[in-house]
Amino acid sequence: MNDLRVTLVQGDTRWHDPAGNRDYYGGLIAPLRGTTDLVILPETFTSGFSNDAIGNAETMAGATVEWIREQAARLDAAVTGSVQLRDGEGVYNRLLFATPDGALSTYDKRHLFRYAREHERYAAGRDRLTLDWRGWRICPLVCYDLRFPVFSRNRFDVERAGQLDFDLMIFVANWPSARAYPWKTLLRARAIENLCYVAAVNRVGTDGNGLHYAGDSAVIDYVGQPVTECADVETVVTVTLSAAELAAHRERFPAMLDADAFELL
Repeated sequence: MNDLRVTLVQGDTRWHDPAGNRDYYGGLIAPLRGTTDLVILPETFTSGFSNDAIGNAETMAGATVEWIREQAARLDAAVTGSVQLRDGEGVYNRLLFATPDGALSTYDKRHLFRYAREHERYAAGRDRLTLDWRGWRICPLVCYDLRFPVFSRNRFDVERAGQLDFDLMIFVANWPSARAYPWKTLLRARAIENLCYVAAVNRVGTDGNGLHYAGDSAVIDYVGQPVTECADVETVVTVTLSAAELAAHRERFPAMLDADAFELL
């Protein structure tokens, strides 16, 4: 497993403006070709976190799916973030993970944010996604999922060559600044308990509901130490995750060998 270059794109998402946001985020990531392996955009990066955006939800044949595939091909990197997408009778807060070869993986947000009545308008996903990218096992999740450690648990599979499910956990979010302390605390908890890196991207600015977002995007290592932390400004930052240091920590501190065995139904 080689080192992985990860880019956090912490932007001020335009309210209910998919085309404008594609242009905006496209401009932010345009200089990244050849400098990164993975680009992470915020949750609902085409609209902001809005229940009312459901009326303009795209489909998998829409402009944003095509756009994210184009960005991955142009940058020669994986690109991920979530958008509202209609599939059948429901609209999902769906994370897209596009790679340069045109492949696209998806994860539908499992835990819908009851406090903002997301669960009344959007459909919930069920299954967690883990995928392989450039030698790393990655588990991408969305915002409120951060509060549910059982769902995000890094299980140790003896049958799969004694490997953990993933090496990197991703969270894309619209997490208001009023709850910044839980955000920072839970990111560290997920990294420590799962013996993995955590890369998390939140937005900045004030949305159409008047909620302020302070960013606080970060990469946290396997012992809960920040590799990088972003201030309350628009920023694009790339860091390198060390495969050797992660492997050495797991060898030195193999807590996964003492974990309780269970499966989610």
